[in-house]
Amino acid sequence: MNTFETDVAIIGAGTAGMTAYRAVQKAGRRAVLIEGGPYGTMCARVGCMPSKLLIAAAEAADAVRRAAPFGVRIQGSVRVDSRQVMERVKRERDRFVGFVLESINAMPATDKLRGQARFLSDQVLQVGDNAQLKAKCTVIATGSSPFVPDMYKQLGERLVVNDDVFSWDALPQRVLVVGTGPVGLEMGQALSRLGVEVCVLGRGESLGGISDPVVKANALAAFQADFDLRLNTEVRRVVRHGNQVEARFVSKEGEETVARFDYVLMAAGRPANVHGLGLENTSARLDGKGRPALDASTLQVKGAPIFVAGDANGLVPLLHEASDDGYLAGTNAANFPEIKPRIRRTPLSIVFTDPQITHAGLAFKDLPGDAVVGKVDFENQGRSRIMLKNRGKLRVYAHPGSGLFLGAEMVGPAAEHIGHLLAWAIQAKLTVAQMLEMPFYHPVIEEGVRRALRDAVKQV
Repeated sequence: MNTFETDVAIIGAGTAGMTAYRAVQKAGRRAVLIEGGPYGTMCARVGCMPSKLLIAAAEAADAVRRAAPFGVRIQGSVRVDSRQVMERVKRERDRFVGFVLESINAMPATDKLRGQARFLSDQVLQVGDNAQLKAKCTVIATGSSPFVPDMYKQLGERLVVNDDVFSWDALPQRVLVVGTGPVGLEMGQALSRLGVEVCVLGRGESLGGISDPVVKANALAAFQADFDLRLNTEVRRVVRHGNQVEARFVSKEGEETVARFDYVLMAAGRPANVHGLGLENTSARLDGKGRPALDASTLQVKGAPIFVAGDANGLVPLLHEASDDGYLAGTNAANFPEIKPRIRRTPLSIVFTDPQITHAGLAFKDLPGDAVVGKVDFENQGRSRIMLKNRGKLRVYAHPGSGLFLGAEMVGPAAEHIGHLLAWAIQAKLTVAQMLEMPFYHPVIEEGVRRALRDAVKQV
């Protein structure tokens, strides 16, 4: 048995883990990075980057199909070469992963351990079969994994998660997508626009994380006009028949559908990877599901010299949040027992559908009851109409007395960019009146933001 010592052990070499490693080094301490799977962050290998490559291909195909209203005629039908689509996805995906591997390879060999890690005590880890690592503190950055209900496990390779999609050599004909969160919506719409017959199902009313009922109703109408999307629909049975899956699903109103698909794509959430780490061998306090009690402000596991960063802590599963988590957890682990709480950035999320979804600051569901709501509909917004991207609504929220800008939810064009502007304004503690003093060029989609702000100012 080989034994090692370090100041901080980091379990997981994804975005949070690698950021934690750099934070420990910056603090002048030594860290060892432990990885039991393939190197390369989830974002680069199977998450945000390959999914955006698939979405980009889908947007190109859709733009060609929708060219006629501009007076641009396409001779013949649009043909999607799905093999070429997937070749580019894999090629560019591998390029992004390569950048991550370069960072890993540049690390000293003494700072890396390969193997599955398991706690033997608060400060001792078993790594694989032949190594033990003693560390003053540990950062858990093990990420998350797709949730798969038991009913689907008998489908074998006919059941896929988004990780598997990017290993396809060509696209199938029919796919059932289970889940209407960001992954389900993005993948469902992209596959549909690339010629796959899709059906996207949500068991409840959730849609892309939208809590504002007006924004959600607008998004639902836009998506249902583009692909088969059904909320409040439960899958009752799935049966494999050769290389197909027969699914029976029923709506809340009792409408029953039986259909066959080449694959079922499971997109019903990603629970944190904290099981199997031996946390029961530490002084951590665990809940009934074996998850450690966590101080969200410091990321310390209550009662133990252990910190949890990124998707593994189940707080905000987004890459920029994982990076912030990694820095905080790594810094606190390096300086333990002297630790500091985080200063959180303004919440910001984006869903890369068409129209896009964004949320900044306070969500509608978290607003005080007297909050002011300003609004704009993009149907007749100048630049949006010029580009025939005039679907969507923006709702901005402000304090009724001071006019302080609190948050916004939006479905519409260029939401990925508008969301950033709104999040920056919130973090700068601007009022809606001060935001209106900023420059607005003409003609741009951001003029829709100005209209919503004007509506809010009238009510303050």
